[in-house]
Amino acid sequence: MKHLNTAAGMLLKGIVFTAALCLYTECQPAHSEANPAATTVAVKNQRIKLALLLDTSNSMDGLIEQAKSQLWKIVNELAAAKCTDGASPEISIALYEYGNDGLPSGNGYIRQVSPLTGDLDVLSEKLFALTTNGGQEYCGHVIRTALEQLQWSGEKNDLKMIFIAGNEPFSQGSVSYEWACQYAKEKDVVVNTIFCGSFDEGIETSWKRGADLGGGAYMSIEQNRKTVYIATPYDDQISAKNDALNATYVYYGASGAYKKDQQRVQDSNAAQYGKANEVERTLSKSSKVYSNSSWDLIDASKDNAKIITDTKTDDLPQEMRSMTVEQRKNYVAQKAADRARIQAELQTLQKERRKYIETHTSAADKTASLDATMIKSLKEYGQAKNLSWK
Repeated sequence: MKHLNTAAGMLLKGIVFTAALCLYTECQPAHSEANPAATTVAVKNQRIKLALLLDTSNSMDGLIEQAKSQLWKIVNELAAAKCTDGASPEISIALYEYGNDGLPSGNGYIRQVSPLTGDLDVLSEKLFALTTNGGQEYCGHVIRTALEQLQWSGEKNDLKMIFIAGNEPFSQGSVSYEWACQYAKEKDVVVNTIFCGSFDEGIETSWKRGADLGGGAYMSIEQNRKTVYIATPYDDQISAKNDALNATYVYYGASGAYKKDQQRVQDSNAAQYGKANEVERTLSKSSKVYSNSSWDLIDASKDNAKIITDTKTDDLPQEMRSMTVEQRKNYVAQKAADRARIQAELQTLQKERRKYIETHTSAADKTASLDATMIKSLKEYGQAKNLSWK
């Protein structure tokens, strides 16, 4: 009986210990070691959707200049993102302006400059057309407008972010910024706020609270700070490849010739801000983010090979109009091979250029500008969606 009681006691202790262990395990947060599937499952077809809301009132000339001068640097950082399966996410960017007296008051002095688009030349064209004019800056209103007008993804693995930049109190206007930011969070859209002025003033005028409510980051920048460019030994080599890269684009369609001309116009716009920005633009064109399937036969044929043969003769460049079907195919294939070679060369140069810039950039220049604040936030919040930058 004594042995029986001892055995029963041991069994009872075992049951109690097991139950306690189970209860303890259920109460603990899941770590990667205990739940490897959470970090190893590859997510396919991820997307990054960004909306940039810019204050275009009179005092924001410096902000707009920064946006124009840093667009391609931001694009290049987006292009460097990798999904868990090693693929590149699909990128689309929207642009709004607000706080401009030239806009209708009934719409809250807000205008959608561009919907979410992957056509980066169109985005550049519209960004460079922005001008400033004094007005009323309604942050809650423009956030709500962007949330309701844009085609946001419902996929939980997609990174969806709003960046709103300005310098007036965040609380202005009839639409509550608190409601708008909470609404964004419910839609899984992160609201990042960028105050153009001192960090403390941004806190006092509710810009930080807006970011807190929207689940994003609060940042401040010097909107009139001149962008600091780091000249590198690789810049001339990169710029020299731009014309050769442009020559690989073969337009088609009714608007194809115009779109190809716009490619050169946006090259020129980028070059206005110096050699380094011209280089960033060229490097963007070497990435998968820069795709022009709506007007370029090489990009379009990746998804639809028949477009090479089905396009009407009058919708082709002059040099292709007398070609046979077979000649068309060979011509496009050669252009595609040329582009792939040039893009690979540019990607190699880009890696070396990045290393050089990293070691020659001051700590202040890494944090004080529009592109630096956006890139920092993108990488931090992208990690939560299993995106990586290596």
